[in-house]
Amino acid sequence: MQLETYISDLLYRYDCVTVPNFGAFLTNRVSAKVHETTHTFYPPKKVLSFNEQLQSNDGLLVNYIAEIEKIPYATAKDKVSKQVKAIKSYLIEGETIQLEHIGELMLNNEGSIVFHPSSHINYLTDAFGLSHFISSDIKREVYKEEVETIEAAAPIVLTPEKRSNNNWLKYAAAAVIVLGLGGYFGANYYSNSIENHNQLAQEEANAQLDAKVQEATFVISNPLPAATLSIAKQTGNYHIVAGAFRIEANSDKKVEQLRDLGYKARKIGKNRYGLHEVVYASYTTRLEAHKALYKIRREHNKDAWLLIKKLD
Repeated sequence: MQLETYISDLLYRYDCVTVPNFGAFLTNRVSAKVHETTHTFYPPKKVLSFNEQLQSNDGLLVNYIAEIEKIPYATAKDKVSKQVKAIKSYLIEGETIQLEHIGELMLNNEGSIVFHPSSHINYLTDAFGLSHFISSDIKREVYKEEVETIEAAAPIVLTPEKRSNNNWLKYAAAAVIVLGLGGYFGANYYSNSIENHNQLAQEEANAQLDAKVQEATFVISNPLPAATLSIAKQTGNYHIVAGAFRIEANSDKKVEQLRDLGYKARKIGKNRYGLHEVVYASYTTRLEAHKALYKIRREHNKDAWLLIKKLD
């Protein structure tokens, strides 16, 4: 049983997920922020923490496992208890437990659990599709400083000629018109330059944002109808795992057996233990993957499980 998968699913919808007789994973919402030195924009997110003192069974995790695996509540509770005992034994032996999409657990010198949250996933569904990006510094006073420097170096001095009063008035009127036009075009040039500069900076920021959009997975209560496309190559981040093999030839044999049974089986590479993983098929939505998982468990393999993994 992949306990971290169920915990990760619930963290999208709840602020506290308690693992009975072990501890609770908590989420705290953090607002979006901008780093003043690096000009990096960070989207809002949920920050994960762990509290070893909260160990009472609130039924949330066990009920969810029982519903997903279609097993009695007592059976799901026993499976969680066995998983917790195994994790505690590994921690006592000095090992570091890595929970995918959640973080790392280890014991300190005092025997308390230390938790290091993962930074690769954002459990805040409101920030779906957002990632941090860097914007170039916008200097809005550059043109104003240049104009002040030019005016200081070359001031405009009007020296009227000693002519008749009428001629003096003509020159004065002409000077006023020239200065007015100069100020008008200068102001327009300054305004247009600033506008162009801001537009270029915004376009660059948008391009960086589009290039760095990260994937986030969460449960949608009312998903839109899925379109069925006839595409030969499988895609999607939801994989129903049939098994993992240390010898690659055995994984190839398993793929052939499943394909003979009509499944779109394939290998998706090695896991963190160096085993070659074989999946029945891959799906683009969680709902579609769960439907297929129930059918496979009912008809072929009760130990099949759902893996959420982005393939390179």
